[in-house]
Amino acid sequence: MIKIMADSTCDLSNEVLELYDISLASLTINIEGKVYKDRVDLEPDEYYGMLEALSEHPTTGMPSPMEYLGIINEAIEAGYREILCICMSSGTSGAYQSGVLAKDYFYEENPGSPIKIHVVDSKCMSHGSGWLIMKSALMRERGASFEEIVEFIEKYKVNVKHFLSVDDLNHLIKSGRITNTTAFLGKILNLKPIMSMKQGKGAIVGKERGQKRVLRHYVQEFMNRYDRDITEFVIIGYTSDISIAEELKAKMEQDTDFTGDIHIMQMGVSVGTHVGLGAISMFFVEKR
Repeated sequence: MIKIMADSTCDLSNEVLELYDISLASLTINIEGKVYKDRVDLEPDEYYGMLEALSEHPTTGMPSPMEYLGIINEAIEAGYREILCICMSSGTSGAYQSGVLAKDYFYEENPGSPIKIHVVDSKCMSHGSGWLIMKSALMRERGASFEEIVEFIEKYKVNVKHFLSVDDLNHLIKSGRITNTTAFLGKILNLKPIMSMKQGKGAIVGKERGQKRVLRHYVQEFMNRYDRDITEFVIIGYTSDISIAEELKAKMEQDTDFTGDIHIMQMGVSVGTHVGLGAISMFFVEKR
C-alpha cells in the first residue's frame, strides 16, 4: 500500500485530499502575534477576509520534522508500507528539509525497517506540487508501483509549469518577491507581473497590462508549451475571486484544443500570505 503525504502549500481541495487519502503537514501562520496551523485553525476565506485590515504583514513557518514523523507513523500503523512525501520547493521553504529529517529519524529509530519512504523536493509551489500529488494518486489508483511513481515525479517535476499573477503588488514586496521599484512601475503602468518557477525559486517571466491580457497570456503560453501526452489535467488557482478562475477556465475551453479536466481550486493561507487578494494561477506540464 502506498501512502501519499505533503505539506499544506500544495493547496489541493479538501475533496481531493479526502478522495485520495492524502495527509498534510501544516505550515504555521503568525498573524499579529497569534500562531495558526494552516488548513487546521484557519481556512482561506476567513483569512482573506481579514488580510487587508491587518496592521502587520503575516509570516509563515515550515512544518516541524516531528509533524512529518507523526504522519509517517500513523500511515504505518494503518498498514502502509510505502510512503511518498511531496514537498514544496526547497528554494522557497525549509519544508523539504523537515521531511528529510523525519525520514532519517525514522530509519535511525527503526534500523533495517522494510518501510520505503521517499521525500520529493518538488521544485514547485502551490498547485504545482499539488499537480504532482494528484498525478501520483491517479497513478497509484491505476496500479503503478511505488518505484514507477517516484521515477515519474522525479523526472517531470521540473516540467510543471507555473503561471501566477497578482492584483496587489504590496504582498510580493513585503514577502521580498519583487522590488519596490518594480512594484512602483507596475502600478503606474497598470502592469501585472507574471511569475513562474526557475531553478526552484519564483521569478518574473512576463508583464501584461490588465487582467484580460494576463488571461490571454496564460492561454497562449499554454498552447505553445503544454505536453499533450503528460498533461491530462490542468489546475487553475485563485485566492479571493473565483470569477477570475472561472473566466480563465472558459477561455481554456473555448480557445485551446485541450480536452482533459480543468480543476479550479483556491490557494491556501500560506501561499496567499505572499501573493495577496486577486491572485490567479495555472499549472500544467510543459514539453521537455
